[in-house]
Amino acid sequence: MNKTVINWLLLISLSLIWGSSFILMKIGLTQLSSYQVAAVRIAASGLILLPIALKCIKGIPAKKLLLIFLSGSIGSLIPAFLFCMAEEKVDSSLAGTLNALTPVFIIINGVIFFHTNTSVNKVTGIAIALSGSVLLLLSKGHLQAGQNSMSVVLIVLATFLYGFNVNMVSKKLLHIPSLHITAVALSLNAIPALLILVYTGYFKLPLQHTSMLISTSAAVVLGVGGTAIATIIFYMLVKRAGVIFASMVTYVIPFVAIAWGIIYGEYFGILQVICMVIILAGVYVTNKK
Repeated sequence: MNKTVINWLLLISLSLIWGSSFILMKIGLTQLSSYQVAAVRIAASGLILLPIALKCIKGIPAKKLLLIFLSGSIGSLIPAFLFCMAEEKVDSSLAGTLNALTPVFIIINGVIFFHTNTSVNKVTGIAIALSGSVLLLLSKGHLQAGQNSMSVVLIVLATFLYGFNVNMVSKKLLHIPSLHITAVALSLNAIPALLILVYTGYFKLPLQHTSMLISTSAAVVLGVGGTAIATIIFYMLVKRAGVIFASMVTYVIPFVAIAWGIIYGEYFGILQVICMVIILAGVYVTNKK
């Protein structure tokens, strides 16, 4: 098959997987708590990547293991909990749209914490994207009263952590293959995730009931597909087509998330579409050379 066709198929597959993550959280939350959905997600992703982690961990310097564990916590574990906690109060389509801020926070974190040089177009793009985010919040009537504002803050904080982790990995773990970092980081963070499941009484729940099986299955698919397999696909795409092509997934994810939200009965009107376009325009300007 033509190389270009394969690259596009990988991009579409990745967009569908990551874009579906937000509705899977909603399904998981129907019977499980936010802590349990997030913990099942990380535990499942860590366990599925455990064979790779066991194979490659011997080649990683011991002094780098703590940093890799922190990378998994900052880039996966904590954001998983933040997104699930937020989706208890806000729509999955809104969460998927705000997730597009991640490239913006990669730039912001690089400038603030890692002394990365920036340019006028990046500052302009950041301003556009953030203004679109503010307008998106104001366009949602149920947020104007402020009762769900903290949930939105949790999503923004998660994207901030994503951005910090990308910079940290690129600066501190540059010589370790990305797939090795991901496998080891998620496998190590599966340990606290399993402890949280024990603490919250997950294993004492009636897991054999159909409704509970559906919620647990959604969380497992979220971990295996949305975290483990999607990460592998992303690195394959970067290697095959380059970072610029792979970053296009940022623009497709919100549309997939919104489509699932509408199917699920969530509201997303013309004002929200306009705000999403503004955010994506800001992301485009930020990444433009």
